[in-house]
Amino acid sequence: MFRPEIKVIDCTVRDGGLMNKWQFDDKFVRAVYQGLSEAGVDYMEIGYLSSESAFCRTEVGPWKFCAEDDLLRIIGESEKKIKFSAMADIGRIDYNDIRPQKESVLDMVRVACYVHQIDKAIALAHHCQDKGYETTINLMAVSTVGPRELEEGLDDLAKSRVPIIYLVDSFGAFYQEDIELLAKLYMERLPGKTIGIHAHNNQQLAFANTISSVICGINYLDATLYGMGRGAGNCPTELLLSFLKNPKFNVRPLIKVIEEEILPWREKIDWGYFIPYMVGGVMNQHPKAAMACMESDKKNLITEFYDQMTSAAAI
Repeated sequence: MFRPEIKVIDCTVRDGGLMNKWQFDDKFVRAVYQGLSEAGVDYMEIGYLSSESAFCRTEVGPWKFCAEDDLLRIIGESEKKIKFSAMADIGRIDYNDIRPQKESVLDMVRVACYVHQIDKAIALAHHCQDKGYETTINLMAVSTVGPRELEEGLDDLAKSRVPIIYLVDSFGAFYQEDIELLAKLYMERLPGKTIGIHAHNNQQLAFANTISSVICGINYLDATLYGMGRGAGNCPTELLLSFLKNPKFNVRPLIKVIEEEILPWREKIDWGYFIPYMVGGVMNQHPKAAMACMESDKKNLITEFYDQMTSAAAI
């Protein structure tokens, strides 16, 4: 589907980093950066924007911070041909640690929040806007939010200056009909704003739900190379670009990066469709229990995990 206003944000390093504490080396990040640039992807979300006081560099890699020196090292001497974004979590970034955009190679800051944090998210996003950044607010875990609470939250977002609001299927719980209903609700409650989607693949629906969102008029689309991301992973970038039919996109550079950089990580960490992640998605549960199972010596005891999860839900 060709629609020129559609923008693709690749979150491989940021979301994939949730699986290895952002401990990607420069070779990996530079290969992703160059591949996305050659493919014509609009944005690369290169990590989180966090304060050094919030995390320890001996425990997490540099892409948890997106320090300017690290970003410049990836770009090197070449001209930057793709926009950079970073995600900021409420309470993990000090306002004073956000430099003016004219002093940074970051172009966009995306503020992630839950519905009860909307006021704080708007304040942080406005602060970033005042410093010159493009901004979005990514409203997480909406599958757990009641209709009235969600409508009130969207009404608050409608009053903000933030131009892009994301529908996030944090637990991979949504089906096509959910996406259609929510896309309509977001557009009705957020007049004049652009809507984005971030889909997780617990039920192997991230790509399908992203397609449904495009048909509904959503224009900012998140994806990751080979679906690499937390738990069940995300909508695959290479699939999404193939679907969009925009002549500016070239899928081959992404295939090359997957072959050379992503597949080796497939031997070290597990993401994508696994039964524990499926169970979490069907039950609309945070993936932490499934991730703990997958990281344990019981990751193949999937009947035991199913029984534990369903028994706990019945209590």
